[in-house]
Amino acid sequence: MFPLRSLLGCLAIALTSVPAPAASAAAGCADLEVVFARATGEPAGLGSAGTPLVSAVKSGLPGATVASYAVDYAASSDQSSAGPGATDMTRHVKATAAACPGTRFALGGYSQGASVTDIAIGIRTVLGTGETIPADLADRVVAVVAFGNPLGMSGGRTIKDASPTYGPKSLEFCNRGDWICGGTGTWTGSGHLSYPRDGSVPAAAAFIAEQFDAA
Repeated sequence: MFPLRSLLGCLAIALTSVPAPAASAAAGCADLEVVFARATGEPAGLGSAGTPLVSAVKSGLPGATVASYAVDYAASSDQSSAGPGATDMTRHVKATAAACPGTRFALGGYSQGASVTDIAIGIRTVLGTGETIPADLADRVVAVVAFGNPLGMSGGRTIKDASPTYGPKSLEFCNRGDWICGGTGTWTGSGHLSYPRDGSVPAAAAFIAEQFDAA
């Protein structure tokens, strides 16, 4: 009779020699993650634009898993929190990219949250500094969207013309009469507070879905 101790030893060796399934390394990882920074004064979370944006992206990509992350920052009224927000956005993207090699990202923000996004992708602004997303992760970012971006107050600048890397995959919304983004009238809404309800969010979600599908 084969000794029980020897049998158990052989079983243990066999089990430890079997490689873990490759998919286990990516357990819980999404195909796409929307990383969004809310507007000034909004309560913690994705905010009035980010919440419907994530919902619309999920509807637009029924065959993909879509996750979201609300940038953890103060969104303070004195506009001093954009730099720390950019650092949080950057660190989250870096950590998730390392843990989930197949995950791609869509970045975005509303108002001061757009400044958070600007800084995180390496655009210099007057609203402070923060950590930026490493160049080797730029290809993992499929889209950048911004609503009422204060960057426009600096001579009408946009992500498209300020970032050779991210500009080609960016979409910005600046309503007529919105002086915070320069009031250039590049969208059909009006004012700084109307983006969550003026059609900008569905348009941004459609853009993100198209960029994801094309990547």
